[in-house]
Amino acid sequence: MSTTGATADPLAALGSLPGVAESVETVRKAVDRVYGHRVMRRRSTEITSEAALRGSRGSAALSGADWALEEVRRRSDFGVDDEARVVGAALRLTAEAGQLLSIWRQSPLRVLARLHLVAAASQGDEVGRPRQAGEPVDEPLVELPLPSADEVSGRLEGLSGLIVAGSSAPALVTAAVVHGELLALRPFASHNGLVARAAERIVLIGSGLDPKSVCPAEVGHAELGRAAYLAALDGYVSGTPEGMGAWIAHCGRAVELGARESTAVCEALQRGAA
Repeated sequence: MSTTGATADPLAALGSLPGVAESVETVRKAVDRVYGHRVMRRRSTEITSEAALRGSRGSAALSGADWALEEVRRRSDFGVDDEARVVGAALRLTAEAGQLLSIWRQSPLRVLARLHLVAAASQGDEVGRPRQAGEPVDEPLVELPLPSADEVSGRLEGLSGLIVAGSSAPALVTAAVVHGELLALRPFASHNGLVARAAERIVLIGSGLDPKSVCPAEVGHAELGRAAYLAALDGYVSGTPEGMGAWIAHCGRAVELGARESTAVCEALQRGAA
C-alpha cells in the first residue's frame, strides 16, 4: 500500500472503496450478534479461550499445518516436526497478541519484532528484525515477487506512521491493510503469514471492534480457503481500487465467519453440549 499522497488519512479513504462500507456494516452486525448472546454475559472467558484455540488452528492451516481442532486441543508436543512447529508458533502468537495491545499504538514495529521472535522461538541472528539485503525468506505458500529489503524498510516505516498517527478508518479497514501489507512485504525471514494474522487480531481487539477477542478472523480465512486467500491478496498487491476493496471485503468475510463460529460455540454451551 502506498502511504504517500494528498490524502491526510489514507486508511480512511479506503473506506469509500466499492463494497467496503457494506462489509464494515455486515461485520459489525455479526460481532454484535456474538456479544449480545446471553452466554457471553456469563461465560465470556470460555468463549475467548475457545476462539483463541480455533483461531490458532485456522492460522496454522493457512501456513500448511491443517490439523483437526481436537488434534490441536490434545497435543502438547509442538517441536517434533515442521507442521507441529507451525501449530506451536500459531498458539504462541495468539497467546502473545493480547499482551501487546498497549504497545501497538505507540510502537507497531516493536510489536511486529516481538511477534516474530515468539513465532520463531529461536536465537538466530535473523529473528526479531526485518530481513536484510540478500537474506532468504521461508514463506513457500505466498509466491508473490519479494520486495527488496530497502522497500520493506520504507513501507514498514510508512505503515507504522499510519498506526501511530491514528485514523478514522473502520477497524476492519485498518486490520485488513496491516494484514495485507505484512503478507505482501514478508518482512521477516520466516513466519510472515502467522505474524500478519496475529497483527490483524491485535488491530481488531485494540480498536474496540472485538475487545474480548471472540471473533477469530483466522477461522474465517481458513474456511474460505487458501486459494481464495491468495487470490484476494493478489488484489491487495495490485493496488487498484477494485483489488484493495476485494481484499478488505475478504477480510471482512473472514471476521464474519469467525463471529459465526463463536456464536455456534455459545449455542453449544447454552445447550450443554460443549
